[in-house]
Amino acid sequence: MWMRKPQATLSLLTATGLTFHALNPRFPSFSHDSSDFPEKIRAALDGVFRSSRAISTIALTALDYKFSMRGLPTDSDEYRRKLSEVHLRSAERILKLCDANKGFYVKAGQFVAALRQVPKEYSSTLSALQDQAVPYHFKAIKEVLIRNLGQDLSEIFLSLEENPIAAASIAQVHRAVLKDGQEVAIKVQYAGLQQQLKIDTTIMSFLSKSIAWFFPEYRFEWLVSEFVEDIVVELDFIQEARNSERTANNFKNNKMVKVPHVFWDLTTNQVLTMQFCRGQKVDDVVYMKKQGIDPIKVAKVVVEIFAEMIFVHGFVHGDPHPGNILVCPEGRHGFSVVLLDHGIYRQLDEGFRLQYCELWKAMIVLDSNKIQLLGEQFGVAKYFRYFPVIFTGRTIDSKRALGGRMSDREKSNLKKELKSLRMEDISSFMESLPPDFLRILRIDGLLRSIMNKLGASQRVRLLAYAKFALRGLSPGLNCESDFSVKVMLSRLKTNISYLQLRLALEVLELLYRVTQVPKLLYAWYGSISGLLRGIFNSYYRDDFLPKGR
Repeated sequence: MWMRKPQATLSLLTATGLTFHALNPRFPSFSHDSSDFPEKIRAALDGVFRSSRAISTIALTALDYKFSMRGLPTDSDEYRRKLSEVHLRSAERILKLCDANKGFYVKAGQFVAALRQVPKEYSSTLSALQDQAVPYHFKAIKEVLIRNLGQDLSEIFLSLEENPIAAASIAQVHRAVLKDGQEVAIKVQYAGLQQQLKIDTTIMSFLSKSIAWFFPEYRFEWLVSEFVEDIVVELDFIQEARNSERTANNFKNNKMVKVPHVFWDLTTNQVLTMQFCRGQKVDDVVYMKKQGIDPIKVAKVVVEIFAEMIFVHGFVHGDPHPGNILVCPEGRHGFSVVLLDHGIYRQLDEGFRLQYCELWKAMIVLDSNKIQLLGEQFGVAKYFRYFPVIFTGRTIDSKRALGGRMSDREKSNLKKELKSLRMEDISSFMESLPPDFLRILRIDGLLRSIMNKLGASQRVRLLAYAKFALRGLSPGLNCESDFSVKVMLSRLKTNISYLQLRLALEVLELLYRVTQVPKLLYAWYGSISGLLRGIFNSYYRDDFLPKGR
């Protein structure tokens, strides 16, 4: 208790200095007469309180780790039990912080929840933030619309619903009908976010550096830089509209994918007007079953869409959580997938894209030498051996087929290996990875979560990744035509390799189906036996039992 008052005072002073610096390095100049000066004062005070909460929470969390783990051997069961308890307490504190500060803190919490690299206590606790957003009052939204569209809204819209159909941490979406009768969805950014962003990201950067100073083995600068890069891009709705159109063009021949059309004359940096598309969230299994849609087929389509983005296009939607993917009960096969929220995209480096395709090709056949070589190119040195575990659930020495489960022996050996890893090793591994790799890890984590909710096995994802990794290496898809003998021979060699691996995948698929035959026969036998027994019993009762007395 005696520490709380000094700690709170220090937090307040630190937060004040950082907030004013974030707002304006020369903020003490109070002589200007700008009309928005009172708004800056309010923003500064709000920033101080938000920052103080953040600093106090992280300081308390750091002390919790420091004192709770003191004196415990790192390889003991007691250490691991205590660490899990501290992880859970810390995650709950951070959840309360995000609830109180809202805005970018909620966005940061969602970002962390989607990472597979963080302890499960954090990801499971912070996942509560995924669907949590309190809508702004329509009066504030209307002001942003008028300021951006520059005219009376009644001149643009036949109707405009005041209640939003979706709300997130930086914007909310309203349904409207244009004068010509077209239904549209209008995404409106909340006012004052640019200023708030400066304050919040300054504090987050300060806190990550402070943690690294107190705990050298915990380094999160890479995490903050990734988050800031994402959020800055996401605030530009013009860029989001461009991303949307580019994605629509990439999938123009895929009838299973829908991307809402953009209305450019009603789109600005803070307002995005697009075609209204009907559908439900991709994880709404009850809805799909009511519509007669097979969730496993939806899972296959979704994972193939993102596999094509990653391995073939190299232009990847960076936030595939369920709210950004809808299932529409219209399409060639009884449904289609609608992609929303194109604010965060990653243009993969072409060299990285090809290396990543090669990595998956090597992981399919467990070519350990190739995986090691690629690990060195990615800069992860000895940690290359964990790539198959991270992505395919197999150890690098496994003899099992793609999608097969680890044996008890493999699990035991892996557990021993992982016990020897320190937090410093994990931090070094994450810092060594290229930024593109970190982004794909996060996307893969979100896709896995969707697969699980839809009841799809890991095999569905692995086969999709394998198929599109091989396609991404096909010269016919990724290079301009060139008739030189050298290139033609190279293409022939690659195509033969592609066909061989495709054949291997088809054999694997066939073997999988064969393993299902005994189950189907057994089920069929049970059904037929039951039917015959029913007929026999009915016949026996009707024709052979005594006819009453």
